[in-house]
Amino acid sequence: MKTWSVAKLRKEMEKTLEPKRYEHTLGVAYTAATLAMVHGSDMEKALTAGMLHDCAKCLSHHKQVQICEKKRLKLSEMEASEDSPLIHAKAGSILAYEEYGVTDEDILNAISYHTTGRPHMSTLEKIIYIADYIEPGRKHAKRTTDASDTYLQSLAATRKLAYMDLDAALCRILSDTLTYLSQKGGKIDSMTMETYEYYRKTSDSGL
Repeated sequence: MKTWSVAKLRKEMEKTLEPKRYEHTLGVAYTAATLAMVHGSDMEKALTAGMLHDCAKCLSHHKQVQICEKKRLKLSEMEASEDSPLIHAKAGSILAYEEYGVTDEDILNAISYHTTGRPHMSTLEKIIYIADYIEPGRKHAKRTTDASDTYLQSLAATRKLAYMDLDAALCRILSDTLTYLSQKGGKIDSMTMETYEYYRKTSDSGL
């Protein structure tokens, strides 16, 4: 099984994804590549994982569940819920392997955990998680009760931090995400909370 080239993946994602999702995918892939350069990770792997991180987003929730169940992949209660924004990550890792020839476990894990994170993430996993949050198309102003300018300033600070300290940036993003979900009254996946608690203890961010 041969992994598709990044150029071929880009063309395939352009055909498969909705235009806005495709633009986001490009943003994640190229942001991941720059983070990989700075932090000494493999750029080709970062590009591949970035290009495929949302490859299952074009599928219905029912289809995503079917893909996971066929592989007997364990889903959390939140991932299996009908309005879950998380399950596409695990379904995407399966598609990456079956449809696009990805056999590298690190790339597959980076895709699988880009929505929740997990304790003991590899450098590539952190890069994809962070790139998904900070890519240039992200504004996030709607995700807070504070003034938009204040939140966008926070996002700008997170982007700078990502190029200096991956763990600190990861912890900050997790903290912001949990704060947002708490303010909104949204459901919090147990893995997201577990990831935050792990990196809160191991990071020097103080969050």
